[in-house]
Order: sequence, then C-alpha cells, then structure tokens
Amino acid sequence: MSKKILAFRFSAMGDVAMTVPVLKEVLEQNPDTEIVMVSRPFLKPFFENIPRLSFVGADLNGEHNGFKGLRKLYKMLKGMGPFTAVADIHSVLRTFILDAMFQATGTKVVRLDKGRKAKKQLIKQNGKVLSPLKPMPERYADVFRKIGLSVSLSNQLPQKTSPALKQAELELLGGKNQPWIGIAPFAQHKGKIWGEKKATVLSKMLQEKLNAKILFFGGPGQEAEILDKCVEEVPNSVNLAGNIKLKEELEIIEHLDVMVSMDSANMHMASLRGTTCVSVWGATHHYAGFLGYGQSENNIAEVSVNELECRPCSVFGNKPCLREDYACLEGVTPEMVYNKIANVIE
Repeated sequence: MSKKILAFRFSAMGDVAMTVPVLKEVLEQNPDTEIVMVSRPFLKPFFENIPRLSFVGADLNGEHNGFKGLRKLYKMLKGMGPFTAVADIHSVLRTFILDAMFQATGTKVVRLDKGRKAKKQLIKQNGKVLSPLKPMPERYADVFRKIGLSVSLSNQLPQKTSPALKQAELELLGGKNQPWIGIAPFAQHKGKIWGEKKATVLSKMLQEKLNAKILFFGGPGQEAEILDKCVEEVPNSVNLAGNIKLKEELEIIEHLDVMVSMDSANMHMASLRGTTCVSVWGATHHYAGFLGYGQSENNIAEVSVNELECRPCSVFGNKPCLREDYACLEGVTPEMVYNKIANVIE
C-alpha cells in the first residue's frame, strides 16, 4: 500500500540542507512512498529533481505567520492529503501546533528527538561527557523508521553530475583551468566565525602553492561588503556573496574542487552536491552530530579538545566565549586549513 508522508523543517538553513540526503534515501529505499516537504520558500532549490518529493513553501513571516497563519497553512496542506503520517523533523512550537491540528483529525504524528539532554552533557564545563552523539541525519531517519519505513543511511557524498555552468556563471567565474576552492568564512553565530583576515591569508597561500582560483561565499549585505575587500587583496578571486541566487550557488559548489566552510550551511550545501568540505570548528564540535553528510572527520580543522578543555562550549556557537578570547577559533591557523585542503587535492 502506497504511503504519503508530510514532513516539516523550517530552519536553520544548514539543518534543512541536512534533511535532503535523508529524504532521498527514504524515497529510494521505499518506492511506494511519496513525501510532501514543507520548508521556507527560498530553500526550494535544495529539493529539486527528487522523484516522488513535492515541495511546499511556508511563508512564516507573512501569510502563514502566527496561529491564524498556521491554521491557513494546515488547511492548505490537509487539502493535499490524506497523509499516512506527519514527520515532524523540526520539533519546535510552530510544528507542534501543526502536529496537533493533524492529530485532531486522526493523522499519525512522529516527532524528531533532538537529544537535548546528551547535548547538554557534551557542552558542560564541569563533568563534560565527550563522546560522539547520534548524527542528526540518523535522528531524521529515526522519524521515518517510527512511521514504519525502512531506512539505512549510506553517509556517502553523492556522485557529481557536473552539468555545464550557465553563460552568466561562466562570465562571472571564467573558464575552469585550475583548481577552484570555495571559502565561506562566516556563520550565523560568533562562536563559529573564523573570519575574513585568516581567509585572506589562506587564499594567498592557496594561490601561491596550488595556483587555485578562490571563490568567496557569504550572505548579502555586510558579509558581501567585507568579502569585496578580500577580493581587492586576493588577485584572481571572485566574491559570490549577494551576486547569485541559491540555485546558482549550488551549481557552482558542485564544480569546486574543495569547499572551505565553518560549521555552517555551506558545509551542508557541499554535501548536497558531492563536494568535499574542509570544515573549521570553534566553539562547536562534530560530536554533537552536525558534521556534513558524507564529509570526513579527517577534513576537520580544529584546536584539539585536549589542548582546549572548554571545547565544545556550545551546540550552535551562540554562547559568549567564557575565556573572552575565542581561543578555539584563533588557534585554527591558515596553515592548518591549507594542509587539509592540499591533502584533499593531492
């Protein structure tokens, strides 16, 4: 009997990206199943070209804001049913409200277990329990398993399909006759930001030693302005921040030889497109379960927890530094990151 699953995940961008490999594997392993994925409209490019997956954009800042807005969203989604079950892979107040509406009409709801207690143990300053927790993709997969689907995650990067770049992208980047290395030195929270100064030093090293073209990634506004200054210092580099849409960004990431990212969305976007990521970790730690799908622990640049016992001090990087010097980020040198990149390229 065919199954139709409704899934919710509204934010953050990297967490939404992490759902994609899981949804793909669920659908590949359960050919009688279709999924309706509900997320923020601008994230639609993450979910394109996946058989038996349809995407619904929820305008949570406008039409679907507040209780009345969620009721409107519920009515629209109910009209797309009936659903076998709701997979709440977010577990926040908004999704709890939607869950309750579906439960009231007899639809089965399974919610994400975020493992909050274990994560608190991981970041305690006294009596820290430093051991790997269940990866977030496995937590997402557990939701579908509880619905009754069989899911076994490969944790492998997908094969690159490498479609030709569009004319506009080629005009922006030029032809590819040298390694392309993407650098995304920013993140949402200070405890995860390596910053543009170290990124600039790294870029110059990559050009001198590997003859690489550097593509800077970031958000529009302040990040784009900062990266414009980096481009002035780094010859043969391009600032993509604020200049391309998400769909184009994903296409360009697929053509990179390596992506350098913080523990942030660009790492997960590299995972979607089969690109190896060298990731920089500061206040956070991959033991919390947020390493990019299919990415290797060998490509993590970090200050060892043996050298800095306060690491990790935060699950998301949003807590102020207890030492006030962000030694976890300051201690990650451009040379450390360069060596990781060189290993990947060689």
